[in-house]
Amino acid sequence: MAHRRAKLLFLLCALCYSLNVFAAKSYYDILQVSKGASDEQIKRAYRKLALKYHPDKNPGNEEANKKFAEINNAYEVLSDSEKRSIYDRYGEEGLKQHAASGGRGGGMNINDIFSSFFGGGSMEEEEEKIVKGDDVIVELNASLEDLYMGGSLKVWREKNVLKPAPGKRRCNCRNEVYHKQIGPGMFQQMTEQVCEQCANVKFVREGYFVTVDIEKGMQDGQEVLFYEDGEPTIDGEPGDLRFRIRTAPHDLFRREGNDLHTTVTITLVQALVGFEKTIKHLDEHLVDISTKGITKPKEVRKFKGEGMPLHVSTKKGNLYVTFEVLFPTSLTEEQKTKIKETLG
Repeated sequence: MAHRRAKLLFLLCALCYSLNVFAAKSYYDILQVSKGASDEQIKRAYRKLALKYHPDKNPGNEEANKKFAEINNAYEVLSDSEKRSIYDRYGEEGLKQHAASGGRGGGMNINDIFSSFFGGGSMEEEEEKIVKGDDVIVELNASLEDLYMGGSLKVWREKNVLKPAPGKRRCNCRNEVYHKQIGPGMFQQMTEQVCEQCANVKFVREGYFVTVDIEKGMQDGQEVLFYEDGEPTIDGEPGDLRFRIRTAPHDLFRREGNDLHTTVTITLVQALVGFEKTIKHLDEHLVDISTKGITKPKEVRKFKGEGMPLHVSTKKGNLYVTFEVLFPTSLTEEQKTKIKETLG
């Protein structure tokens, strides 16, 4: 009877594991390693992903925070030989059963995992230890229309790409410390450089299109970041590709922060008696700038909420219209007389 129960429990765990595989990514997929990855490969993958998705590098990014939690959860299991063995055989349900039956469980705090792995150092200190390729910064002119409504630009990008090459090379060189006995109860600390033999590589120049998404309301100087799409380096991580936004000149509007400015020319008669006029906005909706009053030369009127959208907000800036009055170049005597009679 006990044997049948044990067999039934095994089948249930296996079924839950199968369902889990179809429902969500496995811990190996999350860390982007194969199921047969070594402990060292798992550590390297965790180090790379944890630094990339750390909340300090992605403030306010809910998706990155969720990813960071997944990475730490996956590493907690795969870095523990007992938990990894249970997970490989029975999946997450097996881990829950193991914890419920008195095994190690409950998990660690995300920050504790990160701190214990990186020796308590700050994220910035750890990043300095990693060899990184150069960041590539591209100044990108975005049209006012794209910055008002959102849009995307295709940009041709060329960079060095690592390709296999004949032969072997020394890589992942590091200093390892060990102790050598030099007498009874006496030990000397020694340092030895250890290198791995890896397949050789070479740089090849390749080109491709990058689609850069322009978000509504982005400001000059804001960047669209492509992680690890900068210049590569051997035995290190590639740099980042950064597109730095610049507002391209526009025929009608001038941008100042979240506000728009434009100039409209009216006749002297319109300035004196009023006028009906609209201007076409960036998304082609019409803004009514009519008035029944007198308009002075160089007068500026504000149209609330007709400026640029604020980035990641539903609010908008204002539109400021400066009126230029077109004076006649000459008047006949009869016109002068009538103006004097009218205006006194």
